[in-house]
Amino acid sequence: MHRYPTVAEVTESARRLVSRFPGAGRLRRIGTSRAGRPILMLSVGHGPRHVLVVARPHPDEPVGGATALALAERVAAGDRRSPATDPETVTWDIVLCLDPDGAALSEGIEAATAGPGATLARYYRAAFRPVAAEQPEWAPIVGRRLPESHALFDTIDALRPVLQCSLHNVDAGGAWVQLTSGLPGLAAPFAASAADLGVPVQHGTYDALYWENPAPGVHVLPPPDSTARLAAGSENIGRSTWCAPQRYGGVTAIVEVPLWSTGTADDPAPHPDPARALRELSHLVREGGRHVTAVFDKARGFLPPAAESPPGRVLEWMADDLYDLVADSWQPLVRQAESAPRADSSPALTTAGISALEVVARRQPLRAAGLLLRLLDATGDPASVALRHELDGLFTTWCTDFETSLRLRPVPVRTQVELQTRTVVAAAECALMR
Repeated sequence: MHRYPTVAEVTESARRLVSRFPGAGRLRRIGTSRAGRPILMLSVGHGPRHVLVVARPHPDEPVGGATALALAERVAAGDRRSPATDPETVTWDIVLCLDPDGAALSEGIEAATAGPGATLARYYRAAFRPVAAEQPEWAPIVGRRLPESHALFDTIDALRPVLQCSLHNVDAGGAWVQLTSGLPGLAAPFAASAADLGVPVQHGTYDALYWENPAPGVHVLPPPDSTARLAAGSENIGRSTWCAPQRYGGVTAIVEVPLWSTGTADDPAPHPDPARALRELSHLVREGGRHVTAVFDKARGFLPPAAESPPGRVLEWMADDLYDLVADSWQPLVRQAESAPRADSSPALTTAGISALEVVARRQPLRAAGLLLRLLDATGDPASVALRHELDGLFTTWCTDFETSLRLRPVPVRTQVELQTRTVVAAAECALMR
């Protein structure tokens, strides 16, 4: 496996699996996207307990389709090496792509990340990630109910899964798991699988900056009354599809594996000067955002209106306040580092934690620049040529700096899928014992 399968390839593979294992699998439509695309779910096994797997919740994170097929194959073949994959005990319900509209706008990402020639530049030129209000898992948090979100909520209510696994990629860093409640016993097999496959476990992560951290790479959502929820993303995170299984005693695991690993993702040593590093990263994300926004402002007159352009809406959203929001979110950590230099054990202030935040600081302007380059390529306006040349120079420099500063190493697709598959099965084993 040298590349990720496309949504169409995942769907066709699911159809073939149903034909190859008569009676073991069922493929059905559980909903329809905003643009009328089907949202399909493959159910494998006939057990009374359900594990729900959600692939491609973010269109710029393509590993989920391949992992979904690996899991389905294992259960359909009657694998009883684990009680979790025994088809007589557990039914695995696998949503093949939660955001097919977003995936269509990331068309080409599979080829861009294929084989040893994959580069950050190719990835960011192909990737598309919608605004928060158009992300099916996250939209309910900001008060919007998408049809994709409705389909997943309805599925959760019908199945009452003991475990929901949301399959994600991080562009660079290490592997980690976020949980909506504790799964005792998961940390050891997760760490062992990562070590066996040569993928670093991420110590500290922006995505769960203030969540509870019972073991390296394992993060647990704080209780509902905790102020840490706000810092982790939103005080309304309980409205997300992640938290829906809790109504039935279930838990959600968000399983992240990296496209590229970083050289210090698993370095737990205290950072020598975290306050200075955080201030520099804040400046880095603001300055990068300022440069992209300046080019975007010059191009607004000949680009499609944001109302008609999902990439345009992303650029508007990022230009509005996203860069400042990211930088400002680190100020409590700066104050923490300044008040207790070298004495604080917070994972965010370790060498690994600072490197995870550096990924975010470098990623945000690159996401915007990649989208804007695509828009400039598509317009025929003569003014776009000079703007594209200006932005392409910045983009290339930023990619090189990213690769050099964090010592990026590509993680083979096969390795990503194997680690994610093992982690999901281990999580299911733990959830079934709760």
